[in-house]
Amino acid sequence: MKGKLPLILGVIVVLLGILGSSALFVVDETKQVIVLQFGDPKRTISEPGLNVKVPFIQNVIYYEKRVLNFDPPVERVILADQKPLNVNSYARYRISNPLRFYQTVTTEQGLSRQLGQIINSSVRSVLGNVNLASVLSEERTKIMAEIRTKVNTQAGRFGIDVVDVRIGRADLPDETSKSVFARMQSEREREAAEFRAEGFEQAQRIRATADREATVIRAEAKRESDILRGQGDALRTTTLANAYSTDPEFFRFFRTMEAYKQSLQGTNSYLVLDPKQMEFFNFFGTSEEGVPAGQ
Repeated sequence: MKGKLPLILGVIVVLLGILGSSALFVVDETKQVIVLQFGDPKRTISEPGLNVKVPFIQNVIYYEKRVLNFDPPVERVILADQKPLNVNSYARYRISNPLRFYQTVTTEQGLSRQLGQIINSSVRSVLGNVNLASVLSEERTKIMAEIRTKVNTQAGRFGIDVVDVRIGRADLPDETSKSVFARMQSEREREAAEFRAEGFEQAQRIRATADREATVIRAEAKRESDILRGQGDALRTTTLANAYSTDPEFFRFFRTMEAYKQSLQGTNSYLVLDPKQMEFFNFFGTSEEGVPAGQ
C-alpha cells in the first residue's frame, strides 16, 4: 500500500492540474468573453484579468473589443438621374453587446451575411435619391453619414455599433462611361463658351465706358483750352490797345518788328516788293542820300 501512495498522489496532482487548467482562463484587454454552460450563456466578462469557470461543464467564447473591418462585394446601384454606378463600400464596426451578438449571429461569419445585405440595401436606398454630381462632390460626406445612420438602425439588433461606412470606389460601367464623359465634356465646353461670351460682353461694356469717358474728357479739355485761348486773345487785344493808346509810334514799331519776324524766318528768305510800297523797310534805316534802305 505504501508503494502505491506516491502513484496515487501523482495521479491526484495531475488531475488537479487538469482541473485547474480547465477552470482558469485569461481575458485579454482587447477581448470580451461569454461564459456558456451546455450552450446557454451564463455571464459576460468585459474586464481583463484571470477568471474561473466550471471545468468540463462551462466553456468560453472570445469576441473582439477592437474595431473590425467589413468589406461587402461590389454592388450596382441606379442613381436618381438613372445612371448606373458600381459601388464598392466598406464598413467599420465594433461588438458593443456580445450577448446579443452571440444570440443573433454567433460569429463574425454569421454577421457578414446579414451586414452585407443591410449595407447594400442602405447604399441603394440613399444613392437612389441623389445624382452622379452629388456623389462626386462635397455632398459625399453627408451621403455617407445618411448611409451610416440607416445601417446602424438596422444592424443594432446584432449587438454591434457601426462606426463608419464609406464608398471606397464608385465606377461607371464601361457601357455608360463613354457617353457620360462625352456629355460632361460637352457641358464643360458650353460653360466655357458662356464664360467667353460673358467676358467679351463685359470687355465691350468696359471699352464703351472708357471711350465715353475719354470723349467727355477730351471735350472738357477742349472747352477749357478754348476758354483759355479766348482769355489769352482778349488779354493780348487789350494789351495791344493799351499800348497803341499810350504810344502809337511805338505800337507801329512793334507791329512792324513782328512783321519782320514773320516774313524773314529761315536762312533763305526772299521778299518781292513793289518799289512804290517800301514803307515795310522804313525801320531798317536810311542811306547817306536820305533814301530809305532797300530802295
